[in-house]
Amino acid sequence: MADPTASEIADLALDLGLMTERQLQEVWAEFGSHNVSCREFLQLLVGREYLTNYQVERLVRGDRAGFYFGDYKVLYLVGTGTFARVYRAVHKETGQVAAVKVLRRRFSENPSQAGLFAREGNLGRVLRHPNIVPIYEVDSSGPLPFLVMEFVEGWSLRELLKIRKKIDPAEATRLTVGIASGLRHAFEQGLTHRDLKMSNVLVSSRGEPKLVDFGLAAIDDKSADDFIGEHTSARTIDYAALERATGVRRDDTRSDIFFLGCMYYHMLIGSPPLSETTDRLQRLSRSRFLEMIPIQDVDPSIPHSVTIVVNKAVALDPTRRYQTPAEVIKDLGIAARQMSLEAREKAEEAERQRERARLATELKKKQKDLPSVMVVESNPKMQDLFRDGLKRAGYRVLLTSDPHRAVARFRQEPATADCVLFNAQEIGRSALAAFNLFGEDKNIGSVPVVLLVGETQQHLIEEANIAEHRVALAMPITMKQLRDALTKLIPSQSGSGGGGD
Repeated sequence: MADPTASEIADLALDLGLMTERQLQEVWAEFGSHNVSCREFLQLLVGREYLTNYQVERLVRGDRAGFYFGDYKVLYLVGTGTFARVYRAVHKETGQVAAVKVLRRRFSENPSQAGLFAREGNLGRVLRHPNIVPIYEVDSSGPLPFLVMEFVEGWSLRELLKIRKKIDPAEATRLTVGIASGLRHAFEQGLTHRDLKMSNVLVSSRGEPKLVDFGLAAIDDKSADDFIGEHTSARTIDYAALERATGVRRDDTRSDIFFLGCMYYHMLIGSPPLSETTDRLQRLSRSRFLEMIPIQDVDPSIPHSVTIVVNKAVALDPTRRYQTPAEVIKDLGIAARQMSLEAREKAEEAERQRERARLATELKKKQKDLPSVMVVESNPKMQDLFRDGLKRAGYRVLLTSDPHRAVARFRQEPATADCVLFNAQEIGRSALAAFNLFGEDKNIGSVPVVLLVGETQQHLIEEANIAEHRVALAMPITMKQLRDALTKLIPSQSGSGGGGD
């Protein structure tokens, strides 16, 4: 069979309603001719998003079916499951995006299974919950029955876990609460899921989990009634094995709870609790359930409040398992609150430690960088005045009333302070003598020194051993003037405060 021409593809696309006359005219106008290769023609159509690759492949084959299901135009294949294929589609009038699940032909040709698909789909239509993907439409009038559902932008939980490897306990708990909430709503409507697995949980781009395929596992159950058929899904076998091992009826919500616990376990650890095998007899074996390793043995760091929920959810004895989804949600809430409290306490303690470290560093830096002045003053009121004023100006202040003791301290340790201030107003000539000693003793001769004299003591200035770093100032002076003098004497470590006049 010869490859179709660009014109033949265009006619078929127009005839099927995949493109409009105007769109085709724009394409032909861009080429300037109908005499173009089919490849170039199709590349332009896909590039302009007039057609999808899925549509192009079918057009090239000459297909006239598979482009529409009811009022929905198929854009591309999203995924293929045991009994159905899922497509992304848009409503041909409104443009609403939806997921269309189409029963596979081998099931569609079986009237019993096709009818069951439609019945279960209609049961699913009654479920309206934020954690359940809603079914909008069920159509079994054509050769391939289909459901129209919300299209969830995001990933399946299986895909998410493949990327993340495992999920931290707080987020895994939040996701499990969402899944359990969907199960609770279904339970209240008298429905069970019967196919709980990672690929049947979609996680939206906003992080909300949504359950799909409620009740549709019943189609698989038809295969499993008398034997495990060639096309029976692995999870259907797991449900059958659990029910046989525990002696519960089909549609017991506690079976859903068991596999909810398995998903919770899988998220936390990164691997499933049940051993993976393709051997159907091993999958049906009761020993497979008995060999599950308790989650706390696999990862002791999992919070205790979480392990309690996991272990109770996957208890093999159904009487020791959670009896309803509401019970699971309650304990998950307790675990979430406990983890939140622990996380908050941990964060607060970490913040306290950071603050303590910051303050210690800041204090150390201040103590290291703060310039120091030893004030030699005998008047207590003047001592207070100097201390307060110099501290506000950014200096560390040492006080003594004895000028000879001050000299002795500096002779013992020249780095006692960055500067010495002698106030001679009450101390008198002893202050002058000590001031001059700093100029005479070479061991302390480099220490900056200030001599303050009273209005009646200005003659002392004439006797003072003044140098560039030893100055004498006559009172009265302001604190600003004193600070300016100190800044000149110890410029590399001048005070940073803003002392007033």
